[in-house]
Amino acid sequence: MPLNTLNALSPLDGRYHAGTASLSPYFSEFGLIRYRVKVELEWLKALAAAPDLADCGPFTKETLQTIDLAMREFSEQDAEAVKALEARTNHDVKAIEYWVRERFSGNSELHGAAQFIHFACTSEDINNLCHALMVRDARSQVLLPALDAIIRQLTTLARDTADLSMLSRTHGQPATPTTLGKEMANFAVRLGYQRQRIARVSLTAKINGAVGNYNAHLVAYPEMNWEHFARQFVASMGFEFNEYTTQIEPHDRLAEFFDALRGANNILIDMNRDIWGYISLGYFKQKVTEGEVGSSTMPHKVNPIDFENSEGNLGIANALLEHLSGKLPISRWQRDLTDSTVMRNVGVACGHSLLAFNACMRGLKKLQPNAERLRDDLDTCWDVLAEPIQTVMRRYGIVDAYEQLKELTRGKGGINRDSLHQFIQSLDIPATAKEQLLALTPSTYTGLAATLARRVDPDLS
Repeated sequence: MPLNTLNALSPLDGRYHAGTASLSPYFSEFGLIRYRVKVELEWLKALAAAPDLADCGPFTKETLQTIDLAMREFSEQDAEAVKALEARTNHDVKAIEYWVRERFSGNSELHGAAQFIHFACTSEDINNLCHALMVRDARSQVLLPALDAIIRQLTTLARDTADLSMLSRTHGQPATPTTLGKEMANFAVRLGYQRQRIARVSLTAKINGAVGNYNAHLVAYPEMNWEHFARQFVASMGFEFNEYTTQIEPHDRLAEFFDALRGANNILIDMNRDIWGYISLGYFKQKVTEGEVGSSTMPHKVNPIDFENSEGNLGIANALLEHLSGKLPISRWQRDLTDSTVMRNVGVACGHSLLAFNACMRGLKKLQPNAERLRDDLDTCWDVLAEPIQTVMRRYGIVDAYEQLKELTRGKGGINRDSLHQFIQSLDIPATAKEQLLALTPSTYTGLAATLARRVDPDLS
């Protein structure tokens, strides 16, 4: 049965295919093969350009253009040819080498240099560069743009609702008021920091042979400075050179990337749950999508499904990311194969992250602040002003200020404007202080919340 979105085992390739298709060029089998071909051909070009390797090159301008065109136009048909070779060799990287030889067999220069394809390389010399390329490109082209869109949307929401007073809840109980915008700003800033962590991870790579010592390189060409050559090649691919490795590049920086992505996902889980709660309280309404059904039996329902979908996918993503960052830096002695199958799931972790980002963004775009509900909630909680009253009493030396307000308000219920004003009028404090306290309402007792929300500006550079 041909694979399609209905019979795919993974929901990323089935139900959610449209939402993750932008990652396919990077993390699919086709993407992996294409990156492997690129690394093999770039290595061959570098060898041909080396003055100490006259046996290999140099290549003419026309041959170099032929190589570059093959990389640029690498197709699914080319990848299928590689897979056919893999079926015979039972080795995925060796199949790349054979395909390159066959692909350029008609070019006399490349045919003469065929012995330098995959020269002195172990499979991991190719693979570690491929994985670095996959992560780097998916990070810059897909993941960061999706995260940036959320941060910008939160920033806009924070500024637009900077002055909209809101009852806080600590331990789930009414607490010192804030503004809706300030709470959105908190998430925008936190995500902005994690975004920078993700972007700053400098990926490392190596191309130093079977156990990282250039053993075969030096036997073949002892006069060549192979470490310098490898360093330059890795830098030309856009990565930091790792000079100390076993057969594998130890994946420490990839682990940093996975941890940074998991950090952003954790913040989004926190945000999804908070916004879900605010929708439940009525602080936010949701725009209704024409034709959408909220419940199969309750016609009135407008469920916060986007935030729930996002939270669920973030949980799956983080479980995978935690395994990736914990397992990949560990390899028995000079190499074992446990990282190979694990690395093939990087795209799965990123795919669930991307689904979550997109669902979160859909949910944010539907939000409509409910000013009336926010105001009504504050008007029933005048006891939150116990905090400023006792603080002013402390300023003017009233003994047991906290205890007096505790006796007046804690667990009593029924505290309202009149009962608080009566208490304030009885205080032995200056008239100006009384006037200040009498002017306070739960809606105006928000400190610098509005200022902080208006000036939020996460760095997305």
